[in-house]
Amino acid sequence: MAKTYVVGISGGSGSGKTSFVRALRKKLGNQATFISQDDYYFPMDMQQTDEKGVHNFDLPTSIDSATMAAEVRRVLAGETVKRQEYTFETVYRDDGIEEKNKHEAAMHAFKPNPILIVEGLFCLHEPELRELMDLTVYVNASDVAKLSRRIKRDRLERSLPLEDVVYRYEKHVLPSYEKYIKPHKETADIVVNNNVVFDKGLDVLVSHLGSKLPK
Repeated sequence: MAKTYVVGISGGSGSGKTSFVRALRKKLGNQATFISQDDYYFPMDMQQTDEKGVHNFDLPTSIDSATMAAEVRRVLAGETVKRQEYTFETVYRDDGIEEKNKHEAAMHAFKPNPILIVEGLFCLHEPELRELMDLTVYVNASDVAKLSRRIKRDRLERSLPLEDVVYRYEKHVLPSYEKYIKPHKETADIVVNNNVVFDKGLDVLVSHLGSKLPK
């Protein structure tokens, strides 16, 4: 079996990375396996809280990257790895009361394929993951675009009050982005600008990956 070609995709929260990866998945179909850092968050009771007691999910330490790297290596060795989808344990109502999230998590099966996509906020920051990558991609967007998308996502998907979204963005998201994510823009092999659309960047990446598929 030919060596699997590993691509790492990162970008700030709200950059459109998830939408980009979803579009890439449609283009590549069953020729690629996708592994997301989102499925490796530590449980809620292991997450750090700030001085106000608010959980901070925007830190490298919030994710079990060591286990993720180990499972990526297993897939590269030809194994199929199963992992349950991570879901946040609580949702937030407008009155600030927390409720348990009863969404039933799906089970992922990461199978060996010619292409392996590893994606997440900190996947380019973690040395154990970075050393496995043949190509790095950084999805870029302006601060205005990222904040707008973050507000829409957290209001619609997690029912967070607006003031909570803004607080987390200013106190958690931005400091983490500046320290752990933004520096990798300068060293990424491909930078995909996504203030409006990412179509051209997607086409470039898909064309490149096509050349890595078995003939």
